[in-house]
Amino acid sequence: MRLSDLPLRKAAHISAIDWALLGEAEGKRLRELGFDEGVAIEALHHGSIFGRDPIAYRVGRMTVAIRRAQASAIRVALA
Repeated sequence: MRLSDLPLRKAAHISAIDWALLGEAEGKRLRELGFDEGVAIEALHHGSIFGRDPIAYRVGRMTVAIRRAQASAIRVALA
């Protein structure tokens, strides 16, 4: 399933990231924030702006907000 489709408060692990779908700067930022295969992740809440962007995730011990388009490039498996 895509990270953008992960239900709130469901634990998952990143199974794959399609770096080709992300721009160079986006990919670099996600790597710096700890996004990588095997990392535990949980959707915390959706933004209130049109399209429910951005989405806040718990990545390890951090809370990170990313756009839905970026989250669509990340595949997760439920824990």
